[in-house]
Amino acid sequence: MSNITNQKAPPSISFVIPVYNEEETVAELYKRIAEVMEKSGNAQFKVYYIDDGSTDGSWSAIEALCESEPEHCTGLRFRRNFGKAEALQVGFSKATGDIIFTLDADLQDDPNEIPAFLNKLDEGYDLVSGWKKVRHDPLNKTLPSKVFNGLARAASGVQLHDFNCGFKAYRREVTQDIKLFGELHRFVPILAHAEGYSVGEIAVQHHPREHGVSKYGSKRFLKGLLDLITVVVTSRYLRRPAHLFGGTGFLAGFIGFVTLAWLSFSKMFFGTEIGGRPLFFLGILLLLLGAQLVSLGLIAEMITRQDKSDTDKHVAQTLNL
Repeated sequence: MSNITNQKAPPSISFVIPVYNEEETVAELYKRIAEVMEKSGNAQFKVYYIDDGSTDGSWSAIEALCESEPEHCTGLRFRRNFGKAEALQVGFSKATGDIIFTLDADLQDDPNEIPAFLNKLDEGYDLVSGWKKVRHDPLNKTLPSKVFNGLARAASGVQLHDFNCGFKAYRREVTQDIKLFGELHRFVPILAHAEGYSVGEIAVQHHPREHGVSKYGSKRFLKGLLDLITVVVTSRYLRRPAHLFGGTGFLAGFIGFVTLAWLSFSKMFFGTEIGGRPLFFLGILLLLLGAQLVSLGLIAEMITRQDKSDTDKHVAQTLNL
């Protein structure tokens, strides 16, 4: 009788790494990833470097790495800087691994955390996000991040400590269901949660930046806030727009109706002149706005109901179909 036991083959792993002016870290990051994968005994991995319009020697470093490690390294180059979300989206479309990692190219994320992410995924999560519990960044970067994370938790209901951390692990199906653009890479956990995927979090080690400069600034913070509104609205109301527009419309219409009713009461019983009062015009404006919003919500609902062909993607399991 054979003593050989059936062992589950390790999952294939893809690493999607956006690069923007990080020529000094590209080769070192690959080396650290390869060392971790070698220790784990998993040779089924590939690193996808996406050069997001770098103006230094990043692409040359990627070319050299792809030449020396053709089996495990792939490079893609943008014509100009399109942003991290676009780079991740392209990487997701090309990556073929069962598990897909994203991490920054600046060596602040530690590849030694990879096994911890995999263990967390094995607990049943579809996406695991890193939490830089102890950060080695200046105050002008950490303070806006704390404010942003607090707003994201309150607005979305997804209770993560750190939405900004680029170190994440995904099951492949998650990356196929979400579409990234603008600054939406910050909101991947919210987008995944809205699609019904389970989201977890682990604390990760965060190293000080030794090369290059941070790309974070006030403009990105403001863009992030605008994108947060977009994500919350679309994730909650994309399939029921009448609840958003109709609810807001009824509220505006109700306030307008009460305002005009009060003015009419004042006119009839107290003889108050209302024709030139700003409150009179405000009441009319709110009534018209309410009617328009309710109508817009109904039209949006009809458009939404025309095509439900994508709903099958939400089915996780079937029995005797």
